[in-house]
Amino acid sequence: MADPTDKMENIINLCKRRGFVFPSSDIYGGFNGFFDYGPLGVELKNNIKQAWWQDFVHRRDDIVGLDSSIIHHPTTWKASGHIDNFTDPLVDCKESKMRYRADQLFFAPVRVAGETIGYVSVLEDETMQAKAEEMANELKRKQAKQGALEPLTLKDYTEAKPEEHALIPSPATGKPGSLTPPRSFNMMFQTYVGAMQDASATAYLRPETAQGIFINFKNVVDTGRVKLPFGIAQVGKAFRNEINPRNFIFRSREFEQMEIEYFIAPSADWQTAHQGWIEGCLAWFESIGIPRAKLSLYPHPTEKLAHYSKGTTDIMFEFPFGVQELQGVAARGDFDLTQHSDVSGTKLDWFDEAAKARFIPHVIEPSVGVDRVFLALLTTAYHEDEVEGEKRVVLRLPARVAPFKAAVFPLLKNKPALVERAEALYRRLKKRFNVFYDESGNIGRRYRRQDEIGTPFGITIDFDTIEKDAGVTVRNRDTLEQVRMTEDEVVRFLDEQVNG
Repeated sequence: MADPTDKMENIINLCKRRGFVFPSSDIYGGFNGFFDYGPLGVELKNNIKQAWWQDFVHRRDDIVGLDSSIIHHPTTWKASGHIDNFTDPLVDCKESKMRYRADQLFFAPVRVAGETIGYVSVLEDETMQAKAEEMANELKRKQAKQGALEPLTLKDYTEAKPEEHALIPSPATGKPGSLTPPRSFNMMFQTYVGAMQDASATAYLRPETAQGIFINFKNVVDTGRVKLPFGIAQVGKAFRNEINPRNFIFRSREFEQMEIEYFIAPSADWQTAHQGWIEGCLAWFESIGIPRAKLSLYPHPTEKLAHYSKGTTDIMFEFPFGVQELQGVAARGDFDLTQHSDVSGTKLDWFDEAAKARFIPHVIEPSVGVDRVFLALLTTAYHEDEVEGEKRVVLRLPARVAPFKAAVFPLLKNKPALVERAEALYRRLKKRFNVFYDESGNIGRRYRRQDEIGTPFGITIDFDTIEKDAGVTVRNRDTLEQVRMTEDEVVRFLDEQVNG
């Protein structure tokens, strides 16, 4: 079995080499937690967003769209609780100057024959238990302790007692005594609006897109001819000053969200609505090429629910670096609309004509990061195999989301009749699909280049095309099967593959 770390490195290298994702400000050494999407990356990313919008907005009668500003009135974040509560526990290593999230830093006392001989610490990942046990055995060996090593019980650093802080080693140095106690760190990016830079001009880049939906609830109800239950969808950038960005684009400081706030009556069965959205999201992931076998569900235990949540379930994905959250589906109750109603003085309620009653709707929130879907698709699609004795890297992306839907090749570039026919077909297809034209190199190498960037079909114009009017050859990226089609059939075929 291939090493998952190697696969992740291969994907990162492919992303830069072929123009999917670049480190931001690369010529200046990069900027931690920020990434730029290249020519192929922006196509894949846009295709993900368009597929989501098409399926959850255009193909439904109960969802409308919104595009709110990135910077809201600062009172928005006071009302929502972000100014007071949008924090992560921060730990500093005084010696190395490294910073960690306390809930991602784990420790355990090392006990031999009933005696505590020291502590070990590890950063959260799939192998942290094994790493901690290896460290514990090394500590026992160095101290020449006799007796059995007791089982290690890892806890995160937020659970450390004050007297343990000085005993737990830093992951950076391996030495105890340099880790600070955890402290709250607000993750919102602060900025200023207007000419002055004082408290009156303080504003924030939004850390989520949801609040823009809640503060526009009345506007949408007044103008959108909506009926309860209904949803408001938004795709947009969000910003979080993460303590420790990691795992490529999985956790970054600037990212993009696709969110829906789905409003229901307080008397509605929220559990049924919640489960319905979970199932709908699972089905959507499968429809764009993320297999159900790589997805799992994590219902949040009651004691770990956010204060506003009646129930939250995370849809988890098996990334190369471990099983991590891909999407959250939360039953948020009426917390947000109530807060904004109370603080703004504007009624954000619903009038039920049948019952002749007013109430504040409750909400189900399916929220997913575009960048995480992007990474999940790449890790699912990335394969290495062998074709005609040569190693082949192939991205098995579905046609719906692939950057290019097909590539058009003249068999030989020095035959004007082949080139002219290929260019004509390319221009015809280009009016309807994003396709690529390539006449450089032998046909096998051209196929390989397109395989590596996920182009599902290669269309070759050969001598039978121009001499016998025998159509063109269409090669399938995944099966390598080649079939002949007329040019009209190619148009219909691509339409079926891309649009269903």
